[in-house]
Amino acid sequence: MHKLIDKKQIYINGEWFGKDLNTIDVYNPANGELIGKVPNAGVLETRNAIEAAHAAFTKWSKKTANERSVYLKKLHALIEKNKEELATIITKEMGKPLHEARGEVEYANSFVEWFAEQSKRVYGETIPASDPNKRLLVLKNPIGVVGAITPWNFPAAMITRKMAPALAAGCTIVIKPSELTPFTAIRIMELCEEAGIPNGVVNLVTGDPHGIGKELLENEKVKKITFTGSTRVGKLLMEQAASQVKKVSLELGGHAPIIILEDADLNKAIKGVMGAKFRNAGQACIAGNRVYVQPKIYNDFIQKLTQEVEKLKVGNGLENHTDIGPLINKQAYEKVMNHVQDSCEKGATVVTGGSGEIQNNAYYFLPTVLTNVDNSMKIMNEETFGPVIPIQKVESIDEMVKLANNSSYGLAAYVFSESLSKGLNIVENLEYGIIGWNDGLPSTAQAPFGGMKESGLGREGAKEGIEEFLEIKYVSVGL
Repeated sequence: MHKLIDKKQIYINGEWFGKDLNTIDVYNPANGELIGKVPNAGVLETRNAIEAAHAAFTKWSKKTANERSVYLKKLHALIEKNKEELATIITKEMGKPLHEARGEVEYANSFVEWFAEQSKRVYGETIPASDPNKRLLVLKNPIGVVGAITPWNFPAAMITRKMAPALAAGCTIVIKPSELTPFTAIRIMELCEEAGIPNGVVNLVTGDPHGIGKELLENEKVKKITFTGSTRVGKLLMEQAASQVKKVSLELGGHAPIIILEDADLNKAIKGVMGAKFRNAGQACIAGNRVYVQPKIYNDFIQKLTQEVEKLKVGNGLENHTDIGPLINKQAYEKVMNHVQDSCEKGATVVTGGSGEIQNNAYYFLPTVLTNVDNSMKIMNEETFGPVIPIQKVESIDEMVKLANNSSYGLAAYVFSESLSKGLNIVENLEYGIIGWNDGLPSTAQAPFGGMKESGLGREGAKEGIEEFLEIKYVSVGL
């Protein structure tokens, strides 16, 4: 018999609240079953969480970097200890295969480990003065209370990628997870509590996106908003933050091109494309969305790619050997289907896949390869967020780069070439913040993650990730 996840509370100032609130149902996208309920918190609960974070900021920000590091290391150990449980929760509420969920937990935890150490490397400066009777200093201080709004597709990693650097910098935080995948966030809060992180330093509110987001943006005690999600919502948040000149970090949508030159190692390229496109059923902001291949290898590439795609098993992520889980909901399914239908109506050919299946309010889509695509098709201009890969034959490298850059997005791009000179030339001319060169999985905690153009502002991970939560203070000292 199916067992509900019995966690129905929000976490504010070290205490669990919300039993008296209305609830939101959370469903397993693999079978449509109810897996649990969470509080439908709103403005009042968010305000209380902000007050708690604001009160805790003074003491937390005054702790030494080493003291904050110790808390994060404890949290890292607890996440590692509870990796299997967290992975199972992710698969139940998000749908990705269990082996991918384990990988996400490890990826999420790598940010906790990285920023536990990076907290000790927030360095100031001394500047040579033009006056012998002055000393010029640059200090870096935590910005204050942070509001973090995270998406459903990576429910663990998108939290730790924001929470870990915020805490390492000396900030406190209020987290609003997606209402589609709140249980991963709740379990992480339980582990924060177990790690002994002081009351009010981390807070969690689940529920109404509008009410919670409005309070985070309008409350003057929140000094920073960090958001991962769609470009449309990111623009709205940016507009609303402008009234207080509130600092924002935005990791938004993508439409990643994949460029494959005729000198590419085909086996390496196939492996890279499979990782870049089909991980998480294509539901990733850096997922490869369109592929440009030179004519000399076009047919061989399609043949070998199709062979690999047809090996992928679609199903419930908790089942053995599942490679592709369900799409998150009906809206996601309809968008993917619309992109495929639009492409076919305009002349594209379905080499494999091309259809979906609905089972008890669960939405699956077969991994799909499309050829004979062109720029008139939606799929070559809009983010699909599904397991569909359109392939276009392009002769010249310059035309490939031009097509790749012809987008309002600038998050991730991929290049496959064994030529140093050609590869470097392409990389230098692509207008993207993340580029995988012969690498379909470029994300890592020690490298800066973020985009150009309408794909966002700021960077997560690396030394740049902690800078997003620091203010620079210049001090001129007269002797």
